[in-house]
Amino acid sequence: MSNIVNVKNLTFGYNTQPILKDLAFELPRARFMAIAGPNGAGKTTLLNLLCALLRPKAGSIEIDKKNIKSYPARKLAQKIAVVRQEFVPVFDFTVTEVVSMARSPYLGTFGFEGKTDRQFVQEALKLTDTAQFASRPLAELSGGERQRVFIARALAQNTPILLLDEPTTFLDLKHQVDIFDLLKQLQLEKNKTIIAITHDINLTIQYADIALLLQGPPSCDYQYGGTTDVFSTEQIERVFKAKTAEVSIGGKNFYLPLGKFTGDNQHITRNLTEPQQ
Repeated sequence: MSNIVNVKNLTFGYNTQPILKDLAFELPRARFMAIAGPNGAGKTTLLNLLCALLRPKAGSIEIDKKNIKSYPARKLAQKIAVVRQEFVPVFDFTVTEVVSMARSPYLGTFGFEGKTDRQFVQEALKLTDTAQFASRPLAELSGGERQRVFIARALAQNTPILLLDEPTTFLDLKHQVDIFDLLKQLQLEKNKTIIAITHDINLTIQYADIALLLQGPPSCDYQYGGTTDVFSTEQIERVFKAKTAEVSIGGKNFYLPLGKFTGDNQHITRNLTEPQQ
């Protein structure tokens, strides 16, 4: 399978202190990649580099074997769609109007939508189960509903790559799972390449194929690979400076953070697929 993203010796910093240093990875097409790490590790910075909002200080990013610098904005918008953190809208656009905005990279000189544009919008609304809200103002929807609308907008953009910046922020447990279910469905059924920033390691382990764990400055170390290779009790405690309990469910290891009031604060391991005595 060919790689859709190639990052080579990527370095970036806002001042003299680098946030990302000599970062390199290859992402095959139609994979689900999660970007994790503590606050300030460079997760959103990397996402902004991947969509060309920022330019590297050194190194390069290739999208479909072509340097990202060589893409005109319109052509790059046909390759990459971005879903930012959930926000409360200021303008009173309807759901259909918001999703239709994604078709702008494909509109002709006069900016009129055609039949194909409307088809992409309708399909995106259907896939995200937001067609029921089509005529409602976005501001009237709940946080989980709005986030599905923003994913619908990204789908209507018809790009092979979806970048998402903490797509489950502010959502309750059910809506967090719903969003990750939807993203996994898009990967498997629509061959989308998903790159999502997340603070939830356990959702990453359930849904992502590949993980990039950023440690941030001053070391700027990182780990890249399968989720089971990247995450371990020792690794999580070293990077996040948090005690954890490892729990095995269905053959996968998950990690619970332990606070100072959690018993004796020792590691525990239990396979929840086995009956308790």
